[in-house]
Amino acid sequence: MITVFGSANMDLVAYTARAPRLGETVTGRDFRTVPGGKGANQAVAAARAGGEVTFLGAVGSDAFGADLRGTLAGAGVDVTLLRRVPGASGIAHIVVDDRGGNAIVVVPGANGAVTAPTDAERAVIARSRALLLQLELPMAAVTAAARAARGAGVPVVLTPAPAQPLPDDLIDAVTLLLPNEHEAAGITGAADPSVALDKLLERVEEAVITLGSEGALYGSRSGERLHVPAVPVQAVDTTAAGDTFAGALAVARAEGRPMPDALRFAAAAAALSVRREGASTSMPVRADIDAALG
Repeated sequence: MITVFGSANMDLVAYTARAPRLGETVTGRDFRTVPGGKGANQAVAAARAGGEVTFLGAVGSDAFGADLRGTLAGAGVDVTLLRRVPGASGIAHIVVDDRGGNAIVVVPGANGAVTAPTDAERAVIARSRALLLQLELPMAAVTAAARAARGAGVPVVLTPAPAQPLPDDLIDAVTLLLPNEHEAAGITGAADPSVALDKLLERVEEAVITLGSEGALYGSRSGERLHVPAVPVQAVDTTAAGDTFAGALAVARAEGRPMPDALRFAAAAAALSVRREGASTSMPVRADIDAALG
């Protein structure tokens, strides 16, 4: 079982030819509400990729909360312990341009109420094959969940987004760090991804730096280094690519695949996700990933 401890947001997505500059108004061509949040996205991606997935987090008492719970359950994610707290669910305001790029503002809402894992959540984490974390919940909660997993011998995969300083208590509990190239540069101060990878491995056992259309770099303290190219596709919306990669990678590792195969599986899933608009709605199912790999 893969456990995701993270955020659930309703994505409010505006599509436009180009994103507005500060103080500027532009006309969009479409608007959608799409269930998302980095945690929920990773849970849906992992479930669609064939994993047994439990999601831990919180939604509000509003209509968005009911929609978010329904989307997770509909994807096959176990939401038995998903909290419902009074007030608004988290939201993300997303502008997507015609090149597939995006700009995002997140308002935490109910996610801010998750200040620590409960005893029941700790028990689920301890039974997991892997724990997936991101940084859209309060840092204290993320750190406590990571340390609970580490104490139980459960591998911890952290996507350090949105970018912010990583406390030593958190990073010491992480097994695999999964930043994109900008996040890796922010953490290490190194613009060159290869240099950044070496610096990350001074702090964690394994790291993967995703490079968008250039694929991904992997390294471990044992000295292994891999570059996996991206699957070439025409990008429509890159919003969910990183979360899809993370969810699919967790599934492949839980299945015991060698790291090169696991990275190719994740890269194929991420490539498929950018061909359609939306976050959770764009994520591929297992059969599509297998077909893309031939």
